[in-house]
Formats: sequence, structure tokens, C-alpha cells
Amino acid sequence: MSEFLQFLVAGLKNGSIYALIALGFTIVYAATGAINFAQGEFFMLGGMLCVSFTDLGMPLPVAAVAAIAATAAIGAAFELLAVRPIAGDSPLRIIMVTIGGAVVLRQLALHFFGPDERALAPFTEGASLKAFGVAVELQTLWIWGLTALAVVALALLYRKTAFGRAMRATAIRRDAARLVGINAGMMVTVAFALAAGLGALAGVAVAPLTQTAFGVGAAIGVKGFAAAILGGIGNPITAVAGGLLLGLLESFAAGYFDPAYKDGVALVVLLVVLFVAPQGLLAKAGRVKV
Repeated sequence: MSEFLQFLVAGLKNGSIYALIALGFTIVYAATGAINFAQGEFFMLGGMLCVSFTDLGMPLPVAAVAAIAATAAIGAAFELLAVRPIAGDSPLRIIMVTIGGAVVLRQLALHFFGPDERALAPFTEGASLKAFGVAVELQTLWIWGLTALAVVALALLYRKTAFGRAMRATAIRRDAARLVGINAGMMVTVAFALAAGLGALAGVAVAPLTQTAFGVGAAIGVKGFAAAILGGIGNPITAVAGGLLLGLLESFAAGYFDPAYKDGVALVVLLVVLFVAPQGLLAKAGRVKV
């Protein structure tokens, strides 16, 4: 039982990170109808910028907030400079632009930060908590708390604020949103900034556990995309559920079979879902009120 619980904790830890990345994919997809394959690089930028800011002497909390804000600004600039000029084109063209943008961001990170792995201090010093034979790192508690906070904040933004409702309206029907005076272009820019900020939050939260480097974005991007597809891309709630489920599948596959299988789980899940249920295993049919 203790072994099972340890795998459960590890799965929920990784799943929380995948959930944040999946949310970024979902937000951009809802706003543009395309997949932003630069999402993984925002994860990388969050961790690398936070490490760099602490190296400059910033306190860790200030460095974390600055890294998330800077990455969100980069996400907004990416939309304005790379995606906005081809707005209205086919989603495939937007996807190709985001893939190119991911390569550019990765190479810029290599140039500015170097090829070496960088370490970030844990948010809270101290030994792991132990109960029922299970050890839980203090940083894992931070990951869970920050993920829950991000999900709740996003839900409140979309459901309780006029700005959030304007974003939802733009995602549902952009032309109709324009007719009622909503600046659809600004909503798309905000969507990219939010997605980048969520990716950066994940990168900052996980850096104390795994370290970070210029090349970590590609792998986490694939896993976040698999989580979003598993949950049904376009729905934030099922995207979070997909991230948690993917993390658990990885953890149990590595624990009960072979650790070498862990990184292949996301690809297998992605292929199975695309063949069996392209709408997502956790998605369900909904009604649209006209």
C-alpha cells in the first residue's frame, strides 16, 4: 500500500504540471482554433528566467513573479509579431508558425542562458513530510497549491468578470463578439499571455525538483499536449483532469513495469486518443444555445 501511495503522490505531482501546460494549450486553442506548439518553451522560459533573476540578487518570490510576468509578456509579443499577421489563415499555418517560434525561443535561450542545467532553490527548506510510509517533498506541496490556485483563479476570471466573459465570447464566436463591441484581437493576445504565464508558473514550480535548461520545453510540451488531447482540448476542466490522469498513468507504468516506459506513455496516450476518440476520452457532448 505504501508503494502504491508513493506512486500516487508522484503521479499527482507530475500531473499537476501537465495540467498547467494543458490549460495553456486549451486557452490558445479556444481563442484561435489552432495549437500553440511553443507552449513548452514558455515552461522553459519561466524556469530559466527565475534562475537568472535570482542570480542577479532578486529574492526568490520576486524573481518568480518577475519570471512569470516576463514570460507572459513574451507570449503576448509572440502573438502580436508572429501569429497576428496571419490571423484568419488556416489553423495549419498558425501551427507551423508556432513550431517555428518554439525553435527560435529555444535557440535564443541557448544563446542567452547557455547549455548547462541551472538549479533553483526550493521555495521552502526542510525535510520531506512522511506519513503512511509515503514521503512528500515540500516543493510538491507548492506545486499542488499553485496548480489549484491557478485553476481557481482562471475559473473566477472566466465566470465572474466581464473581461473573462468577453474572452469566452470571443472563443465561442469571434464575429459575434466583434458585433457587440469586444476587441477580439486583444482577447487573443491576452489568451497567449495567460497561456505563457501558466507555462512559466509550471516551469518555476518544478525547477527546484528537476533543475532546468534551454532544452526542457520540447518534452514537457508533448506531454502537455497529450494531456489536453486526453481531456478534450478546448475544455479547461477536462484538460486539468487529463493532465492528472496522464501523470498517474506515467507514474504507475514506471513503478510497476519499467521506468524506461515513463516518457513513452504520453505518446501512446496521444496516439490511442487520436485513433479511438479524437474529441478526447474525458470530453462529452455539449449543447450550444443560439
